[in-house]
This record gives sequence, C-alpha cells and structure tokens, in this order.
Amino acid sequence: MNRFLKHWRLSGRREAFHGQIISYADDFVILSRGHAEDALTWTKAVMTKLGLTLNETKTSVKNARLESFDFLGYTLGPRHFRNGGRWYLGAAPSKKSVLRIKRKVSELLTPGNKGAWLEVQARLNRLLRGWSAYFSYGSLATAHQAVDRHVFDRVLAFLRRRHKTPGRGVRRFSDQIYGNPGVLVLNRVRKVSPTCAL
Repeated sequence: MNRFLKHWRLSGRREAFHGQIISYADDFVILSRGHAEDALTWTKAVMTKLGLTLNETKTSVKNARLESFDFLGYTLGPRHFRNGGRWYLGAAPSKKSVLRIKRKVSELLTPGNKGAWLEVQARLNRLLRGWSAYFSYGSLATAHQAVDRHVFDRVLAFLRRRHKTPGRGVRRFSDQIYGNPGVLVLNRVRKVSPTCAL
C-alpha cells in the first residue's frame, strides 16, 4: 500500500484528478472532483503494475452528493440539516458500527456474567468511552440515541435478572444506571467535532 501511495504523490495524481486520497492500513478512498472514473482506471493500472490487487467487491465509484458509502466504520455522503432541510456532505457512524457496539454490550451483560455490578459497570463504561472516542466526528445524535436506548434496556434487564425483580424495575435501578458513578450516556458526551465531513 505504501508503494501505491508513493506512486500517487510522485505522479502528481492529486492535481490531475483534483483529488485527495485517504488511507488506513490496506483500505483507501479517493475523493475526486469530476475525475472519479479516470482515478479508478489509473488505480487499477498502477495496482497491476505494482503486483497488488483491488478487492472488487469493495471497489466502486460513488457520487457523494447523491450516494452514501461506508469507510472505516463511518457512513459518508449527503445529509440534511434538521432545520431548513439544507443538505451537506457529512459523516455518521455506520449502521454496522452501531450494531457492533450493541452486540458487544449484549455480550457483556449476559446472565452468565457474575461479576460485581461496579466491575461490570466499569467495563461497560470503558467499552462505551472507547467507541465514542473513535466515533467523535460528524452527525452523532441518531447513533448515540440508538446505543443509549440499547444500553439502558440491557442494563435494566441485567439488574432485574440479578435481583429477581418483577416488572420493569425502572424506578428501583435508575440510580444504579444513571447515578454517580453511573453508566456512560453517549448523548451527554461533549461533541467537539464539526458536523460536516467533506
């Protein structure tokens, strides 16, 4: 991959394609204004020359003003401001990323986990804090709300099972969930990044 990136720099592709290349490990995306097909053709030729291969199932050309695409756990593409309906090119945690953190929360809060609640809570908070640190860019409210709802439901079910509490048990366990120290609520995490991505 480093050889490809070096070839990109030395061959002046940034200027030729009016583009930027963003890469992480073996994944990359080329952002180009008006030269996407040319960039793809060039990329395939250079990859062949360097003895590298593209993953054809992950390789495509998208018009980011009209279509979304996933990259490094984010969905990037057209989004709309809530007020006024104006659109912009933005980023948000992808559906797969949200489902993945939900699954990890559920795995932690299984009936088989016999750890003390404060230890379980600390592990849960580390998990949520790490996820929110990575996904700290772009439009976060929808993803945060989905994860927060899932966490609340799973924690409540976990505590109800442990204490054999009938009914919902919301009132009984609200302090354990939201007290001090409590379970991290993503929607309360201070957002410091811009909404717009591109």
